[in-house]
Amino acid sequence: MPAQTKTTPEREATERTEEQTAHEPLYRVIIHNDRVTTMDFVVKVLVKIFFLDVSQAETIMYAAHVHGLAYVQTLPKTEAQKRINAAHFAAGMVGFPLRFTMEPE
Repeated sequence: MPAQTKTTPEREATERTEEQTAHEPLYRVIIHNDRVTTMDFVVKVLVKIFFLDVSQAETIMYAAHVHGLAYVQTLPKTEAQKRINAAHFAAGMVGFPLRFTMEPE
């Protein structure tokens, strides 16, 4: 009799989420510069919410600072929305107007 593997609910949910996002359209996440949000905070958000390394985050932050906006990364629509919402929430908690948008790939 072969051993049966049981899947935990957390694993099933993760697998379903990955499956759903794999079939979603891709969206480009864009960060917009403002005159209030500190550069350090922007880097922290890019590292903690968008999972970039510090060097990538600093490069993107500086590009947004110089050009007014910068490309962050391309993600499935649901994931892009989730991360943008998390970034806006984090910024709002400390009073920064940091803004991200997304556009179809």
